[in-house]
Amino acid sequence: MPPPDAVMLDPLLYALDGDVATITFNRPDRLNALTFGMIDDLAAILDRVVEEGARCLLLTGNGRGFSTGADLQEMDLDAFARDIGQMFVEQLNPAFEKLANLPIPIVTAVNGPAAGAGCSLALYGDFVVAARSAYFYQSFANIGLVPDAGATWIIPRLIGLQRAGRMLLLGEKISAEQACDWGMIHACVDDEELAGTARALADRLAKGATTSYRLIRHGMRAALNQSFSETLAMEGHDQHAAAQTADFREGVTAFLARRPPNFCGR
Repeated sequence: MPPPDAVMLDPLLYALDGDVATITFNRPDRLNALTFGMIDDLAAILDRVVEEGARCLLLTGNGRGFSTGADLQEMDLDAFARDIGQMFVEQLNPAFEKLANLPIPIVTAVNGPAAGAGCSLALYGDFVVAARSAYFYQSFANIGLVPDAGATWIIPRLIGLQRAGRMLLLGEKISAEQACDWGMIHACVDDEELAGTARALADRLAKGATTSYRLIRHGMRAALNQSFSETLAMEGHDQHAAAQTADFREGVTAFLARRPPNFCGR
C-alpha cells in the first residue's frame, strides 16, 4: 500500500519519507498497466527524487499487482505499429535509462504480477523483494513482439540464457519462489511481510554511504562489459572519488572507535 502521506500524481503516487522516496504505480483497477503518459510521469518524478535528496528509492504497485506492462486495451494497434520505434528513441528508452542510472539504490517491492515492461521495471531494483503470490512474466513472444524496457539485457545476466529462454521465448510465468531460487530476485516473503521487509531494506540503504553505493552500482554494471584491466582502472578511479567523501572519513573513524557509522550521504 502507498504511504499515507503520498501525493497523488495520477496515475502514480510519490512520497518522500525521511531519506526514502516511494513511487507507487496507481492503476489498481488495471493491475497497474502502463500508459505512455505514465512513463513520462515516472521520468519527471525521478528528477524530483534526485532534486529532493532522497538516498534510496522504493518502487511498488498499489492493489493486487506490481504492473502488467503496457495497457493493451488502450492501444491503437495501427498507431503503435507506426510510431513505436520512434517513441522508444524519443520517450521510452530515455525514461528507462534514467531509472537504471539513478544515483541512489533502488528497492522494488513486487506485490503481485510483474509482466512485460512491468517485469523489467521490477528487475531494475538493486534488491527485488517479492510477495509469495507474485510472479514474473515476459509475454511478448505470445503476442508477436519482443521484450523491451531492457529485459533482454537484464534477464540473461541474472539467470543465464537457458532460463531466460523459458521466460522470453516460451513465455513461462515464473513464480516469486522460483525467481528467488534462480537468484533473479533478492527475497520472496509472505504477502503480509512484503511492505515491512522492503521498507526496512530501503531504510537501511538510505542510511548508508550514498556515494559509495553509487560507485559500486555503476562499477558492477560496467564490469559486465569490460576487460579485467579496464575494471581495475575503473576501481582505482572510483576508489579515489570515494576517498574524498565525508562518509569515508566517518566510516573509518567509526571503525576505529568501534561504533556504528553515522553516514550523511556526502
